[in-house]
Amino acid sequence: MNCLKKTVLFTLLLLGISLSAQTVRKYSNEFMNIGVDAAAFGMANAVVASTSDVNAGYWNPAGLLKLEDNQISLMHAAYFANIASYDYAAFAMPLDKESVVAFSAIRFGVDDILNTTQLIDDQGNIDYNRISLFSTADYGFTFSYARALPLDGLNVGVNAKVIRRIIGDFASSWGFGLDAALQFETKSDWQFGVMARDITTTFNAWNINEEKFAEISGAVEGQNQELPETTEITLPKLQLGVAKKWVFHYDFSLLTEVDFNFRFAETNDVFSSSFASMTPAAGVEFGYIDLVFVRVGAGNFQNITQLDGSDSVGFQPNIGVGFKYKGIQVDYALTDIGDQSAALYSNVFSLKLDWSLFR
Repeated sequence: MNCLKKTVLFTLLLLGISLSAQTVRKYSNEFMNIGVDAAAFGMANAVVASTSDVNAGYWNPAGLLKLEDNQISLMHAAYFANIASYDYAAFAMPLDKESVVAFSAIRFGVDDILNTTQLIDDQGNIDYNRISLFSTADYGFTFSYARALPLDGLNVGVNAKVIRRIIGDFASSWGFGLDAALQFETKSDWQFGVMARDITTTFNAWNINEEKFAEISGAVEGQNQELPETTEITLPKLQLGVAKKWVFHYDFSLLTEVDFNFRFAETNDVFSSSFASMTPAAGVEFGYIDLVFVRVGAGNFQNITQLDGSDSVGFQPNIGVGFKYKGIQVDYALTDIGDQSAALYSNVFSLKLDWSLFR
C-alpha cells in the first residue's frame, strides 16, 4: 500500500513542477509555513507575540532576546500516513545582554519514491528492473539575529533564509529571502508581536533537467511537453499577535494569544479580498509549577465549498502537552482533531535542551 501511495505521490510531485515553478504564486515554499515546535502546534501556531526560546528564530526572531542561555531544539513529525517526514533542528546563543544569534534547519521530504517512467521500454515490454528509487526534499536554512532597542521592552529581529528544493534528478532550485520582526512587552505583561515573512519576496531559481522532464511529460498522457518557467517568487506574509500571561497562587499559569495571519493574495481564508486575505488563530496554555503544560488551539479558518455547492467554514483544532524538568523540555501535539479540515492527522514531537546540561 505504501508503494502505491508513493507512486501516486511521485506523479503528483512531478506534475507539480509545472504548477509551482511559475513566476508568481499564491502558495510557494509552503513547507516553510508549516511551523515548528510541538508546543506551538498545540496552540495552533498562535505564538508570534509570546515566543521566547530557541524556536523564536522561526516564529519571531525578536523573541530570542528573552533567552538566558544557549538552547537546542529538535522536532520530528510524520505526514501523509508516514510517507513524508518533517524534521527541524535549531540552536540559539546570546552574544550579550542586547543581542542573540540563532541558526535553524528544516527538511520536508519523501524518500524511496518509485520512478516508473522507464517501466515500459520502446518495444512495449515491461521490465521491473527498470524501476528506480529517488527522493524529493525541501530544505530551509535560517540565520537569525535579534537585538534590544533603547525603548524598554521593544526588541527587533531579522532572518536570512536559504531555500534548497530537490526533486530527484528531475529538478532543483536555490532560493533566498529575508524576514523582519518586532516584539514588545508592556509593564503590565501584555505582549505584542509582528512577523513579516519574505519581505523581499523570496526568490527561487529552478534548474530543470530537460531530458528527465521529457521522460515525465511523455509518461503522462495529455501533459504539456513544454518546460515550465524556471523562476518562482514567494509573496510576503504578515503575522500580528497579542498575548497575555497570568500567574495564580505562584503555581498555576495561563498564557493566551490571538494571532492574525495575512497573505497578500486572494485565497480561501475566512476573510479574503483581491488585495489580501486573513485567517485568525488562537491558543491557550495551562501550566503547573513550570513543569507540566496542557495546550489547546484553533486556527487555519477556511471557506470550504461542499459537494452540494453550499459554503461552510472549516478550521484546524489542536491539542498538546509538555513536560519540563531541569533544562529538558519534551512536547507533543496532535493536530487536526476531528473532521474539521481537509488536512490529515499529524503527531508532532519536539525536544528542547538548555546548554547548561552540557556544562
